[in-house]
Amino acid sequence: MSDPGTTLSKHQVTCGDGLETLLNDPQDPHDPYETTETHLERLLGRALNSFDLPDSTVERLGTALAHSSALHSSHHSASLRRSTHRHTYLLSDGSALSLWELTHNAGRDGTEHHELYAEESEARLAASRLPAGPLPGWTAEHADGRAFDEDDDLALLSALLARPIPAQPRMYVPDNSADHARRVLRRAENADRPGEATARRLRLAFAHHITQAFGRHGAAEGGRDAGFTLYEHQFLLLDGSEASLWEVEHTATPDGRHMCEVYEDERAARDAMESRSRVR
Repeated sequence: MSDPGTTLSKHQVTCGDGLETLLNDPQDPHDPYETTETHLERLLGRALNSFDLPDSTVERLGTALAHSSALHSSHHSASLRRSTHRHTYLLSDGSALSLWELTHNAGRDGTEHHELYAEESEARLAASRLPAGPLPGWTAEHADGRAFDEDDDLALLSALLARPIPAQPRMYVPDNSADHARRVLRRAENADRPGEATARRLRLAFAHHITQAFGRHGAAEGGRDAGFTLYEHQFLLLDGSEASLWEVEHTATPDGRHMCEVYEDERAARDAMESRSRVR
């Protein structure tokens, strides 16, 4: 079901030779005779996470003959604007394939960002993770009117990092979990990420559960704002055992770009976040 205030658009159907039969995709006010190939290049090019799409999906998209785009849901508030579009492609073998595009302004600079997902459930999960705005009681100054400085930011972040994770039930869902583990490991950029032994073990995963363990903005290099989020990817393996990957997503990079780091141990993941927050 769409969010409150959701509006649905008419579809655009464009063949590979540029034939348009209905209205333009409201997300793409570009050339109405744009080919499907050009549409795909632009869609993949603007997505922050296009590298995370399954290889098999990208290969199938290479055979797309026509496409249809529609606004699926939208949400607008004082601090957050987000929308989800469904892009459906007719492939050369007669089958159809859909991509779900999440657009939002929740980045550190407030500009529009695009993310792509192969499943609607993944797009919904990503949308649910977006911050709705400053937390209640959060102000930019002390009660006496004195502005927060970098030491205050660090003290607050350190206190939050030390906060224990509330107990949550594990609700494993069988959903191509081995491939999910592969993609999590593939997007890790840290040198001390889990190695081949972990990758081999997670090939036995048949169900998984994702939990957000931490999320907050803090100071990074130069005193600029940076976002930190910690996720636990919990896997149930075919032999009945369980395994976890701890994923740190942050923007504490020299150019402010989004970066993912993956660890096998929660403490190592939290130490990494604390270390990144102290870079000046």
